[in-house]
Formats: sequence, structure tokens, C-alpha cells
Amino acid sequence: MKKLLFILLSVFTLSAANARTVDVTAAYTGASHFDQVEAEATAALSLNALAGVKAKYVKDKHVEPEGFKNPIYSVYLPVHLDFELLQINLTPFYYFKNKSENNPYQDASAFGLKTLFVMNLQDDTVNDLYTNAFIGASFARQKGTAFFDEGDVSDQYYSQAAYTLGFYKDFFRSFGFQASATAFHYPDGVSDVAGFRGVLNQQDLAEAQTLDVTRDLGKYTLNARLTRMWPDNASTIYLGYAFGEYHTADPQHSFMVGNSFVLAQRISVDMAYNHIRTVHNENKRDIFYVRLGMSF
Repeated sequence: MKKLLFILLSVFTLSAANARTVDVTAAYTGASHFDQVEAEATAALSLNALAGVKAKYVKDKHVEPEGFKNPIYSVYLPVHLDFELLQINLTPFYYFKNKSENNPYQDASAFGLKTLFVMNLQDDTVNDLYTNAFIGASFARQKGTAFFDEGDVSDQYYSQAAYTLGFYKDFFRSFGFQASATAFHYPDGVSDVAGFRGVLNQQDLAEAQTLDVTRDLGKYTLNARLTRMWPDNASTIYLGYAFGEYHTADPQHSFMVGNSFVLAQRISVDMAYNHIRTVHNENKRDIFYVRLGMSF
């Protein structure tokens, strides 16, 4: 793992040396059931291209028999291309092997690619009205341990895909509204799977307006986000909601509120609170998030 991280950081450092700007962010997400730390550096290689590297660490606090005793590490290589009417985001990712200390369970790892295409549908600079549509198609393959309805346990390799469709509407540079829907597909089949022990956070395939680490195999998610913006102060307040159904967990609601603002010149902060509950209110979680960003 250290060797791969060293190679990625070396490549990024060489690219950033000639970059126009470099943005560095660090974020912490905490809840009763996990701690997550992530760091990212992004370089503007040209007026139309951004590239970066991100590393993430997740530690589960409540380790069940099928849980992970060791932290989960993952790396990402985001690339952003901006054309006049189209933006393309590509993010390949890799989860390092998490070795199991429990013999019935297989070592777990994952890799995949998240893609997002954003199209400019309306650009009315006179009335300050803007509309974007976005389409996402993401793919991943992970290995872990599947738990079947009959009580059997089996080591499995699972391929999966996520398809997202949504839009973003900007009103007068003061309000923004976003809505999207994501459907998950499993070529290997999951109809008889009651649970899956894997490392992959499903939000690496599609963002779902939640700060939770979601490893359950999803069916679909619906989400919306309303943002109040103050462009002169580079600050926003946002409200998010999501509903999701899963093959291996109860359906759940997610409610989120956050605030982003400029703390000082070239330094920005984003803070959020997320409340999640299942439809029967049997499982409630409160999650807190803070991110610090700096531009050079």
C-alpha cells in the first residue's frame, strides 16, 4: 500500500509543479459507528482540465463478528474535463485488501470507476438562470463474503453497476435545486443474498445525499438538495434529503443540513449534520462532517 501511495503522490507532485492552481482539502466524518478521514489534492492543469489524488481511511467502531478489525483504506484519482457545453468527471478507485482474522470470512477488496457527464441545458446570463442535466454510469467489482437467506455463507466476487440521472437548476445565483435518482444493477445476482461483508462504500458509485458509509447492496436511491447561495461572500446553506431501498438492509431516510463559507483568504470550510433512520425507526444514526480547503 505504501509503495502505491508513494507512486501516486510522486506522479501528482510532478504534475502539480506546472499546474496553474492547486487545491488541498482535508475532511473528517464522525458518528457512533465509524470514523472517516480523507485528504485530497487537485491541480488545475489547464483552463479545461483538473486532476488529483485522494486517500481515505475508515475505521468501524462497533466490530461485529463479520465486521472489520482493521481500518479500510482506499485511493482515488479524480479527473475533471470542462468543455463549453459538457463536463466530464472520471474517478477510478481502489480499496486495499482488508485481511480477515475470522476464518469463515474472505479477505475483502474492491476497485471500480465512477463517471459523471454534466450537460449545460440553459445558460441565460441576462436573467441569471442556469440548468444542467447529468448522467452517471459507474462500475465496480469487489470480493467479500455473502450471507444467503438459507443461512449459508460463501466467498463471492460481485460485479455491480450504478446508473444516475438528475438535474441542477440555478435561480438568480441565489438558489439552487438538485434532484437525482440512481438504480443499482448486479450482473452476478443478489436475489437470495441476505447480507454482504464487503469494503466498498456504495457512495463511491453514486452520491446519495448522506454522509454515512453505506456498504449494503442498494436497489435504488432518490435524493434532492436545496441550496441558498451568497456568491459575493462565497457561502451557502444547504438542505438535503434521500430515500433508499436495499437488498441487504431496511429502507432508510436521510436528512442533511450544512453550511459552507470562506474562513480567510484562500481558506474555506464546509460543515454538515446528517440524521439517518430506517422506515421503522429501528436504526437511527447521527453523523457530523467538517472539511477544510486551501488554494495555492
